[in-house]
Amino acid sequence: MDLRGPVRVGVVGVGSMGQNHARVYSEIAELVGVVDADPETAKRVAARLECEAFPDVKDLVRAGVEAASVAVPTHYHRRVAMELIEAGVPILVEKPLATSLKEAREIVESADEAGLTLAAGHIERHNPVVAFAKSALEAGEFGDLVTASARRVSSFPTRVRDVGVIMDLGIHEVDVLRYIVGEDVESVYASGGRRLHEKFEDHATIVLNFANGVTGFVEVSWLTPMRVRKFALTCSKNFVEADYTEQSVLISSATLEKYDPSDLYRVSFHYDTRQVAVQKEEPLKRELQDFLAAVKDKREPLVSGFDAIETLRVCEAAVHSQRDRKLVML
Repeated sequence: MDLRGPVRVGVVGVGSMGQNHARVYSEIAELVGVVDADPETAKRVAARLECEAFPDVKDLVRAGVEAASVAVPTHYHRRVAMELIEAGVPILVEKPLATSLKEAREIVESADEAGLTLAAGHIERHNPVVAFAKSALEAGEFGDLVTASARRVSSFPTRVRDVGVIMDLGIHEVDVLRYIVGEDVESVYASGGRRLHEKFEDHATIVLNFANGVTGFVEVSWLTPMRVRKFALTCSKNFVEADYTEQSVLISSATLEKYDPSDLYRVSFHYDTRQVAVQKEEPLKRELQDFLAAVKDKREPLVSGFDAIETLRVCEAAVHSQRDRKLVML
């Protein structure tokens, strides 16, 4: 690989997410070409982005790609990832890494044995508000973390047919909370159910118990007529609310003022609230830039294969907990 020039990249699977990968690569790297099960879709994306449409992964490899994104449906992740790894191509695999822990471990172990960079597409880890919250928390600006909660709800997506809401939406928040807390999840309890989806849960609330005593809460739903993407941190100094979409952070604290115990109606607090607007950046662009830098520098990406396995392990436990209605120890 020429470390001085742009990386030659390709995208396998140019559905909704894959098209965005291709678009960003065309801006930050040399997009060689795309592959899709639907040749017309591949041709349309390739024409728009001025690259080649290849009929097969082997053709993409022969074109000399130095890195690639895998954005095919989840049940094809293992097959496509292994084909690229065997060809010596570093890869970024969209979330979830695979349909099962066994397949995810096979992908990670194969990439490790081949000495290839493997990144997982947990996009919200790259959101500027997550980076801000993580940095400020580690610097002690918010005090000690007590609880971390997240809400990711919206209306029913017709595109999702192979997984439930925990694996589709909840996996984002589990990854972010794992990253922010920085500790292993020891147990999981999830409650939820199915109202509209034919096979899988479409709403769930997940409780995560971390090794350091922090409690995590995740609410996910496909039944909400409004799109919400937020997380909050309850700390000893501040209450912190972050909006993924607006890329803004609200930091609050309150002090109880003197009051008359016989007139609790007039109890008052002194509130200190400040809003932080971080520099807005597209999380996907940050994700792909990190991946390409990891490939060039031969370092771990921000979200490694190990991270993907651990997040998948927690989400599998949440699915089982919701189904069996019991606490799952990890």
